[in-house]
Amino acid sequence: MSDPELHTAAVIIIGNEILSGRTKDQNLDYIGQRLDKLGIALMEARIIPDDEKVIMETINSLRQSFTYVFTTGGIGPTHDDITSASVAKAFSVQLKENPEAVQSLRSYYDEGSINDARMKMALIPEGAVLIKNPVSGAPGFQLDNVFVLPGVPLILKAMFEGIENRLIGGAPILSESVTCNLREGQIAGALGKIQNNFPVVSIGSYPFFKRSRLGVNLVLRSKDESALQLAANEVRQMVQALGGKLYEAP
Repeated sequence: MSDPELHTAAVIIIGNEILSGRTKDQNLDYIGQRLDKLGIALMEARIIPDDEKVIMETINSLRQSFTYVFTTGGIGPTHDDITSASVAKAFSVQLKENPEAVQSLRSYYDEGSINDARMKMALIPEGAVLIKNPVSGAPGFQLDNVFVLPGVPLILKAMFEGIENRLIGGAPILSESVTCNLREGQIAGALGKIQNNFPVVSIGSYPFFKRSRLGVNLVLRSKDESALQLAANEVRQMVQALGGKLYEAP
């Protein structure tokens, strides 16, 4: 999808627990699907540790390369939740108690349960716009083209819905899948020719072995519905011409 006007995005997944494998990320797939519908191409995702220097360097690199950057994780009340402070340092601004964030937390928690740890979640980089949290009160924030979101999937989803009106995209990115029992080595040459014939369609090849079936899932993506359908039809014809069998997607 080589479109000079394409709006792009990157996701930074922050958390030692993700890198260690103790926690499985559930947010990237959701964000990617939502961005597709908004016509914003998710081009890169990185998983990084709870390390201030790494967070700063990653944010400063990606925010210059993509239209939007989304971070997940590290904005809770514990000592290892350092994303907000790291973002402030990346932008060279102060981390300050935000009155609107304080009010949001006080509206959610009983007065007796407000403590210093929870009030830490009201520390927001100066100049940031809050992202409301309809689930648990603690807000995220937007600073320039960087959107800082929580790692808890339920809360992230609710907050992401609240920022979609801030995102400028284009026509939705559509997709078609063609699944068959052929191997990548059998289809590589013919598939490459189809890709060359349809430069506005991105074609990915993903081998699988599931339920004793071995094959490949071909995923086509484009903003041009007509080109997408034509390319998908050619891929199906290719499979049949090579003696393959079409499957339902695995």
